[in-house]
Amino acid sequence: MAKSNLPLDADRLWADIMDLAEITDPERPYTRRSFTALFLEGRALVARRFVEAGLSVRLDKAGNLIGRIEGRDPSLGVIAIGSHSDTVPSGGRFDGIAGVATGLEIVRALRDAGTRLDHTLEVIDFLAEEPSEYGLSCVGSRGMTGSLDGRMLDLVEPGGEPLRDALGRVGGDPDRLGEAKRSDVRAFLELHIEQGIVLESQSLDIGVVSSIVGIRRIEIVFDGEADHAGTTPLHLRHDALVAAAQTVGLVRRVAEELDREGSDYFVATVGILTVEPSASNIVPGRCRLVIDARTTAPALTTRFVETVDRESKAAAARLRVRRSAFTTLSDGPPVACDPDLQTALRRAAEDLGLKQTDLPSGAGHDAAFMSRICRSAMVFVPCRAGKSHAPEEWADRDAVAAGAAVILQAVQALDRSLQEAGPALGGEMP
Repeated sequence: MAKSNLPLDADRLWADIMDLAEITDPERPYTRRSFTALFLEGRALVARRFVEAGLSVRLDKAGNLIGRIEGRDPSLGVIAIGSHSDTVPSGGRFDGIAGVATGLEIVRALRDAGTRLDHTLEVIDFLAEEPSEYGLSCVGSRGMTGSLDGRMLDLVEPGGEPLRDALGRVGGDPDRLGEAKRSDVRAFLELHIEQGIVLESQSLDIGVVSSIVGIRRIEIVFDGEADHAGTTPLHLRHDALVAAAQTVGLVRRVAEELDREGSDYFVATVGILTVEPSASNIVPGRCRLVIDARTTAPALTTRFVETVDRESKAAAARLRVRRSAFTTLSDGPPVACDPDLQTALRRAAEDLGLKQTDLPSGAGHDAAFMSRICRSAMVFVPCRAGKSHAPEEWADRDAVAAGAAVILQAVQALDRSLQEAGPALGGEMP
């Protein structure tokens, strides 16, 4: 089937994505950080489009925006489609929102065709999939799967607001999170740009995601002493930044060693580094860094953390500073996507005449958490030069529409097949 003859309206889908892109910090396109006024403005647009498509709309206690259309037999449970509408700073127009817009367009395409599913269909905009100022990602999908705990709710952003207060501010209820946990979702599907170059470089239309990488984020804080940069001799300094700098180099070195060992994927990045007092003429008295480590093999993460723990402590001792914190902010294990859902997506792509391949995801997604409560799988579509988390992020209109059509076809097939199949989870990878 030609991309111009897909069973949905590519222009309507594209308009949803582009309209949301207009809601951005003008100084940093394309930015809608979670928990901000711009994020709420974007959500209001999404909610209006949900209502216009005939969906009932609600916010759950974890702050997820949910559009719902009842199936002919509500006892069968829910097939859900979704992603997120928040971005990283200057993050781009497609990461997340293409998945939400896909769910919305599927609802409209089914309506236009006069098709009503037996299963109830939901479109979900998960809260704060991207790492927020609280240092935590996938806040909404954690809440929907019972994975958002009190320690996470106590995390505080630089301005001093705890996550629990921010959750309440955007419509969630931290005191009633248990009500957000779901047991009625039978399958979850998510469309996303690849954020890599495999599909584009091989002229492929569709990537069926086989697994989603595990992510651990670690905070390290070094406390030294702030001194005059001109009058304090080097051998008398307690420079927190030097200890942090040695740790940054350590993170890269250990990650490279682990990644070279075999076929398992491993990367690690220091993406946050803050220095206090942060003045050119003051020896740094305090330094905080956050490490993002990703792998398909949990044993590698364990080895990485043990090495960084030991060596960063030794660096602090050598440089006469105190390592005051070594804290795991979040830890999500690798996840294998559901094999039956992968098969449904492959068949849909084949039926539509689209070229496809299987590939793992090196990025985290809400689908990984949804796999804890239901079958979960993903479709990737090509993005230009693999560029993502940047203003230049781009996916072609027809590429997004092709991915949405694959999910539409798969949803219709699953509406039939799930009635015979028992419950199954994607599951964590060994």
